[in-house]
Amino acid sequence: MQAPSPSPPFLPFARPDIGDAEINAVGAAMRSGWVTTGPKTKEFEQAFTDYLGGQGLQSVAVNSATAGLHLALEALGLGPGDEVIAPTLTFTATVEVVRYLGADPILVDVDPVTLNIDPVKIRAAITPRTKAIMPVHYGGLACDMDAILAIAQEHGLKVVEDAAHALPTTWCGTLVGQLQSDVTVFSFYANKTITTGEGGMAVTRDPALAQRMRVMRLHGMNRDAFDRFTSKTPAWYYEVVAPGFKYNMTDVAAAMGVEQLARLPQFVERRQHLAARYHEQLASLPLTLPAIAPPGDTHAWHLYVIRLKEGAAVTRDAVIQGLSDRGIGTSVHYVPLHRHPYWRDRYQLTPAMFPQADAAYQAMISIPLFTAMTDADQDRVIHALHEVLG
Repeated sequence: MQAPSPSPPFLPFARPDIGDAEINAVGAAMRSGWVTTGPKTKEFEQAFTDYLGGQGLQSVAVNSATAGLHLALEALGLGPGDEVIAPTLTFTATVEVVRYLGADPILVDVDPVTLNIDPVKIRAAITPRTKAIMPVHYGGLACDMDAILAIAQEHGLKVVEDAAHALPTTWCGTLVGQLQSDVTVFSFYANKTITTGEGGMAVTRDPALAQRMRVMRLHGMNRDAFDRFTSKTPAWYYEVVAPGFKYNMTDVAAAMGVEQLARLPQFVERRQHLAARYHEQLASLPLTLPAIAPPGDTHAWHLYVIRLKEGAAVTRDAVIQGLSDRGIGTSVHYVPLHRHPYWRDRYQLTPAMFPQADAAYQAMISIPLFTAMTDADQDRVIHALHEVLG
């Protein structure tokens, strides 16, 4: 009797693309004797600034995008009684940092096509307490930044972009990070378009904001450890100028980041290839496929989020189970914040207040998309979706 053929290996929703260059760089950093914030972190910051085109930008490396968002709002002077407008369709990190400062996030609905924050809803949510807008470039597609920046200028508001998904995303031909926002924050978490394991980068044109974020990322000290310990003259003295945080990036992480950033062009090309194949091969199914970038712009394709059309023969959860049964991992981005107990109860939020985000949530599935994924891997996903939905 012939033995049954083995099941194919599990295909995860995401997997980092780490090669020998990253492994060797991390090893070199560990052998260097300087593993915390030091020369590699500075090199990574400069390389990131250069990637974005320089032009007066400064990059501040941190241990997570969450830390970067917190530092940005703190540097901008947000505090108790202030309000920050943000989309409900995001990860909790976007707005938990608002509460760190005693301020209140005001959640608004999203555009039904792009799933990005709706500028019309932003305008309607502004009050005398509003101090900032936090757009999230959902999945790697840029928000309508012209509209958002115009609203901010009209009302004297700050703009902090949550660009955790958006490296490299462009808006009207300009890279996110180069726009006229006050601060833009990127993520290098394990499943992002480049990774340092954990990590992030806050980018600004304002030298005062950059300096404040650098001081506050390391305990509020006016000199970092690398400066003090590499000084040619005795330089042990420092002063604590504010009650800061422990948000610095390590050289071990930065060493990985330098190598990942060098590979970003090929990563982008691969993600675009995979997204285009999904668009072509899934078009006949009862799915709403993710919006593509306008002509001439770049979608980072951090996520590929499909939505079941109304009237589909199976439920969203049945599709997720069907893919799981075939050894394919998925996720959902996101359970909207208005459905989480803390945000729901504190601000008396209901699904009816966010009809677009809520409807999208109940229909959405994030399917595998990562640069180490082969065309054959992707064919498995496509075939499985046709089986489950066909």
